[in-house]
Amino acid sequence: MVKMIAGLGNPGSKYKDTRHNIGFMAIDKIVKELDTTFTEDKTFKAEIGSAFLKGEKIYFVKPTTFMNNSGIAIRALLTYYNISLRDFIVIYDDLDMKTGKVRFRQKGSAGGHNGIKSLIAQLKTQEFNRIKIGIGRPKDSRTVIDYVLSKFTEEELDTIHTALNKVDKAVKFYLQDDDFEKVVHRFNG
Repeated sequence: MVKMIAGLGNPGSKYKDTRHNIGFMAIDKIVKELDTTFTEDKTFKAEIGSAFLKGEKIYFVKPTTFMNNSGIAIRALLTYYNISLRDFIVIYDDLDMKTGKVRFRQKGSAGGHNGIKSLIAQLKTQEFNRIKIGIGRPKDSRTVIDYVLSKFTEEELDTIHTALNKVDKAVKFYLQDDDFEKVVHRFNG
C-alpha cells in the first residue's frame, strides 16, 4: 500500500514561512523525525520525499506549480503511483478559521481556496481527506493577497507551532492506524 501526504504552498524562498505556505510548513514538521529529504521532480512539478512506515511507502509532496495549480502536480502523482483518494491527505491554510485552529475533513467544497479549487477540478471530486489550518483574516487594511503572502507575527508563532504539532501528531496517528475517519473523531475540536 502507498500513501501520499501533500502540503499546499508556493515554491521559492520569497514565500517561505508565509501564511499561504502553512501546508509546506506542516509537511516539513511531519518529516523532520523521519529523516526524509526532498528532491525537486521537474516531471511531476513537485518536491517529493518518501519514507517507509509499517512496510508502507509514504510520499510527502510539496507542489512547485504555485498554489493555484496545485491539483496538476497532485493528480499526476496520485495517478503515477496508483494511490487511491482514501490514502491521500492534503494540508492547507484556511482564511475563515481563527489562526491556529485545525480542522480535519473527509470532503467539502473549496471554500474560496484556489489550491483546493485546482485539486477538485483535477480530481473531479470533493471527496478527499484534508487538514485545514486557520490563518485568520487580516485585521488591518491589507488585501487578502498581501495578507496570505505575509509571514506570521511573533505573537502568532506559538499558536502556529501548537497547530503544526497537532497536525504532526494526527498524521502520524493516521499513518499508524490507517483510518482518517478515526483522525477526524479523535483530533477535531
